[in-house]
Amino acid sequence: MSSYAFDHDFNDVLAIIAASASVDWSDPEAIKASRTGGRLSVLSGVPKGDPTPSEDRIIAGLDGDPDVGVRIYRPSTPMVSPSPGIVFIHGGGFMTGTVDQSAAMLGSWVESLGIVIASVDYRLAPEDPYPAGIHDCYAALVWLAANAEGLGIDPDRIAIAGPSAGAGLAAGTALMARDRGGPALCYQLLQIPEIDDRLETWSMRTFTDTPIWNRPSAEWSWKHYLGDLYGSDDVPYYAAPSRCEDLSGLPPTFVATMEFDPLRDEGIDYAVRLMQAGVSVELHSFPGTFHGSAMVPGAGVSNQDARITLNALRKAFGLS
Repeated sequence: MSSYAFDHDFNDVLAIIAASASVDWSDPEAIKASRTGGRLSVLSGVPKGDPTPSEDRIIAGLDGDPDVGVRIYRPSTPMVSPSPGIVFIHGGGFMTGTVDQSAAMLGSWVESLGIVIASVDYRLAPEDPYPAGIHDCYAALVWLAANAEGLGIDPDRIAIAGPSAGAGLAAGTALMARDRGGPALCYQLLQIPEIDDRLETWSMRTFTDTPIWNRPSAEWSWKHYLGDLYGSDDVPYYAAPSRCEDLSGLPPTFVATMEFDPLRDEGIDYAVRLMQAGVSVELHSFPGTFHGSAMVPGAGVSNQDARITLNALRKAFGLS
């Protein structure tokens, strides 16, 4: 690994990551095995104390697609109804990740803000390439909006959020909702978004050996997710939102990027282009960080990231 000026709070976890086996993203069987463990297990963002109450539901897929799993989180104390709602999409490079991995963060959001969150168990590549994943996410958004009253959700305060590939799916879902005249979103929260399959930014060309995620990881991610579309000029912008030329009409947006992350520049560029399209944007780039470092408990910059994100959601929902 090249010498990067990582924040010293990450020293211990970086040593663990360096010593752990990396996933062979070229091997579909290795990808499947990584879904039950893998490198992200060293980032111990596990819930402390009693977990936030949740309920697993099965909803209809989009236009005849297979059913979709959705995990609903509600506050442990009675909430004010109707409350804001979030469709949350987990990360994992379009290839891995589960609804379990974000439980600690979502529990913090739910308990701190008194909101309802629906976390989507979407289909993964390479078994199910584009458009399977985004179809599942859009189906979840449509379902949540249609069932807002029963869920105790304010239909005028529905947001979409996710990290990494989840942020890419969130951004694509927001574009799909805009174009289809679908459910209105009041906010989109895009953490370390994976949104550009062309792999041409400076950070993507430069960060070839960064921890957790790097250029080789990104290449395989897009190859598996796009399937036969990979390398084509015909990749839809629902798959790779950076390809969208018209970003007008999208909801206010939060974008977070990490300094030593190959995805950094595409996130910053998307935020700037949203601003130029007249969208209100809050943009943060955290120094000394890497892809996934926000999950490292106890790191000062991770705590700062968590506070800023929570405050952004509080403001977006008009909560005191």
